[in-house]
Amino acid sequence: MTRLKTLLSAALLVAGGLALTAAPATADPLRIGTEGAYPPFNEVNENGELIGFDIDIAKALCAEMAVECTFVKQDWDGIIPGLLAKKYDAIIASMSITEEREKTVDFTERYYTNKLQFIGPKGADLTITAEGMAGKTIGAQRATVSAKWAEENMPGVDIKLYDTQENAYLDLEAGRLDAIIADQLVNYEWLNSEAGADFEFKGEPVFENDLIGIAVREGEDELRENLNAAIKAIVEDGTYAEINQRYFPFSIY
Repeated sequence: MTRLKTLLSAALLVAGGLALTAAPATADPLRIGTEGAYPPFNEVNENGELIGFDIDIAKALCAEMAVECTFVKQDWDGIIPGLLAKKYDAIIASMSITEEREKTVDFTERYYTNKLQFIGPKGADLTITAEGMAGKTIGAQRATVSAKWAEENMPGVDIKLYDTQENAYLDLEAGRLDAIIADQLVNYEWLNSEAGADFEFKGEPVFENDLIGIAVREGEDELRENLNAAIKAIVEDGTYAEINQRYFPFSIY
């Protein structure tokens, strides 16, 4: 009877050891916040699934880090507050790295580079200066570098801000805007759509070298460095270029 109890105790200890060894495999997934309203970078398809460049890059980074990831859709205005409230662990949503945001969150290295450029109706004579846009109405998405640029560089011009980039495009189509300032790459996608057929880029880019990074909470250095290493790895092994080619016929890195 004593021998049987000893064997049972040993078996329980072994089982407990196995359970402890397996525990890391059941660790919480890495939660990624994204907007889901910024094609071609992040949007929701007809099946309710998040798709786009940001989503594909996020999945590639998760695969490289060998971690399970889940996505959380969050309106742009609340995307940094949601990170700080721990609704998710990182933001992959085409967020520009700015000094103002770096006061609140930490960023990885860039995962792509953007420019800001105006668009407007084909044939419209638009001079992209404060004087040239006097009496015009400019649209931009709220809480973006585009909105900040317009507010700082277009004094006296009517600037209308929108909760999503898609709503700004709708007003441009409807004739309620004379121009939009937005990310060049997002404008490129829209101009090549049926909705954007009657519009074109206006002037040269007004801001270049807009670096796009992944935001994490301040002090999350291990996660930030792991993401940096994963970005470097997918660039070097060709995974990044493969994803890039799905969306753009030129490199955006």
